[in-house]
Amino acid sequence: MTAQEANYDGLVGLTHNYGGLSAGNLASAHNVGQISRPREGALQGLAKMKRLHEAGLIQGVLPPHERPFLPLLHEAGFTGSDAQIIEKAAKHAPSLLRAVSSSAFMWAANAATISPSSDTRDGRLHASAANLVTMLHRSIEGPQTARSLQAAFPDKGHFCIHAPLPTQESFGDEGAANHVRLCAEHGSPGVEIFVHGRLAGFAPGLKFPARQTLQANQALVRRHGLNMDRVVFAAQAQSTIEAGAFHNDVVCVGAKTCLFFHEYAFADTAQTLEAISRAADGLFEPQFVQVNQDEVPLRDAITSYLFNSMLVEIPGEERLVLIAPAECRETASVARYCDKLVAGNGPIGRVEFVDVRQSMRNGGGPACLRLRVVLSDAERAAANPDMLLSDALYAKLTDWVKRHYREQLAPADLADPNLLVEGREALDALTAILSLGSDFYPFQRA
Repeated sequence: MTAQEANYDGLVGLTHNYGGLSAGNLASAHNVGQISRPREGALQGLAKMKRLHEAGLIQGVLPPHERPFLPLLHEAGFTGSDAQIIEKAAKHAPSLLRAVSSSAFMWAANAATISPSSDTRDGRLHASAANLVTMLHRSIEGPQTARSLQAAFPDKGHFCIHAPLPTQESFGDEGAANHVRLCAEHGSPGVEIFVHGRLAGFAPGLKFPARQTLQANQALVRRHGLNMDRVVFAAQAQSTIEAGAFHNDVVCVGAKTCLFFHEYAFADTAQTLEAISRAADGLFEPQFVQVNQDEVPLRDAITSYLFNSMLVEIPGEERLVLIAPAECRETASVARYCDKLVAGNGPIGRVEFVDVRQSMRNGGGPACLRLRVVLSDAERAAANPDMLLSDALYAKLTDWVKRHYREQLAPADLADPNLLVEGREALDALTAILSLGSDFYPFQRA
């Protein structure tokens, strides 16, 4: 079966701001309270999508969520008109207003876990929206994410879209940020690697929370109908979580047969690599590219987001390409390593740098912004074509952003009820552009 890997990127939202909501995310904590630039952030994300589209990759678009999210403020006891609710929340619960105004949904790597049809028992692509229960501002995303996935992949004969796992800490699930798939070819069976930070109910007393549970990963494997012989469960190193690697994709990324990771990514590296090799036996020979601490200190890897790069197969190029944030070029140890990496004969042949600085300042690199979806030819034909980037769609979305997004957003601006009105007008227009239907968002169904 022929297949290609698509990247579905989350569009940066109209309320993109630096709220400092994510414990363990060093960039988020460092930039809390600063003025953000939503229009610039959205255009940076679109520019990255366009570069990948022009390189011959399938590039999809996932729409922003409605923000501020008034249903949570209603549930929290705020009453009155929309403007009055926002005014009261700003006065009496400003941290809650920041949470319901978060644009963290733009990091589509947390949107869901995807298993391609070549791995599943029923021969359909399975996608499970993440519940993101660890953080309040992200726990509200799951239902809308599921609607986005259903809009992108509407054909139930080809796709099975699952609701989030139970919203309880035992099933803490942060999506594809803790999932890697290796394969010989995208259309052939692969090895799916599920990384967890903790066991359900087990709190090791870290200063930063371990977000993904083993039990969540086990549930995903069951509901996706995966072959257990081709599945690897791996534990993330607790010391690495403490250092600020809140998701595994901050210290590890993989594509095709290549796993690119930091020396301190896993609790037991030797055991993890052995398990991957065993699961891949008869399918392909894994290529492990380990970056040692003496080459790139963990701190530099985390602040530069070297491993939160996209590792992609570009048509016409023999080796994989690392799409890295510009910060990697500005971090001395990482820049030196990148030069060494491409000079060798390994699986990664080129590093390309992209500017996603607005996202980076909130703790999300190029890989955070995308959800990888392997599509067979038939599945691509069954996907929503209006959510797949083309030159025409890029032009429409760029114009849409320039017309609707604010140039900058200060923390105090979240109290402005006009932000809600502007957002709803923008999202209403977007539903027509992406063919999402007239009842896609909560405010459209009110």
